[in-house]
This record gives sequence, C-alpha cells and structure tokens, in this order.
Amino acid sequence: MEKLGTYNPNTNPATIDLNFEKALDWLLKGAQPTDTCRAILSYKGVLYKKHLLGGVAKGAFSETEAEARFNKWMEAKTGKIEAKTNKIASDAKSAEKARLAAETKIKEERAAAIAEKKAAAEAAAREAAEAAAAEAANAEEAAPEAPAAE
Repeated sequence: MEKLGTYNPNTNPATIDLNFEKALDWLLKGAQPTDTCRAILSYKGVLYKKHLLGGVAKGAFSETEAEARFNKWMEAKTGKIEAKTNKIASDAKSAEKARLAAETKIKEERAAAIAEKKAAAEAAAREAAEAAAAEAANAEEAAPEAPAAE
C-alpha cells in the first residue's frame, strides 16, 4: 500500500496534502477509490486531470489545451479556497470584536450599577449623620431646659 497524502478534517477548510502525480498515476492504472477518497481527489483536481487526459487520448483536444484547461480550473479553485479562508478569518475577527464590545458594555453597566449603589449608600449615610446631628442638637436644647424647670 502506498501513501498518497494526508487529510485533516479538523481544520476549516480541511487540510489535504496530496502527492498529485502519484494519485493520478494510481487512478490511471485503474484504481477504484472509495467515496471519501474520490471526493478528496475531485477536490484536489486529480479526477479532472484524469478526465482531461482521457480526452487527449481520444484526440478530442491537444495536451497543451488540456493543461490550459486544468490550470484555469486550478486557479479558479485556488481563488475559491482563499476566499473561503479569508471569509472565515474575517468572520472570526468580527465575532471577536462583537464579543469585546458586548463585554465592554456589560462592564460599563456593572460599573454604573456599582456607582449608583455607592451613591445611594453615601446619601443614606449623610442623611443618617444629619439626623444624628439634629437629634444631638435637640437633645442639647432639651437638656438645659430641664434643669431650669426645677
């Protein structure tokens, strides 16, 4: 059994390292790939290249025309893959910015609530201090009057 490449589905888009020439040779010798293998070979263009080489063998077009068609297809495919990768990266950045903005908003709301509680506590303390001072003043006024009444 010969190793043609590796496949890592855990990345987005999936990472596929394929020895293109060995895979093409393997198919040209008559190999029947599994469904998963066929999907990978199709994604990388090996099946398309085999199809084009079949057209060359039948005389439908020249080998240079086949190469030109394959290169055009490969450029378009590479562009799609890069666009998807860039979109995923930009979406991740946008999600991170949105998460940070939401986190900042929550932080500001918490800070405002804490400041409001502190202000209410300070106001209550001031009122209590004023009430205590007023009671003390009333008590002092009442105390001198009591001995005078005797």
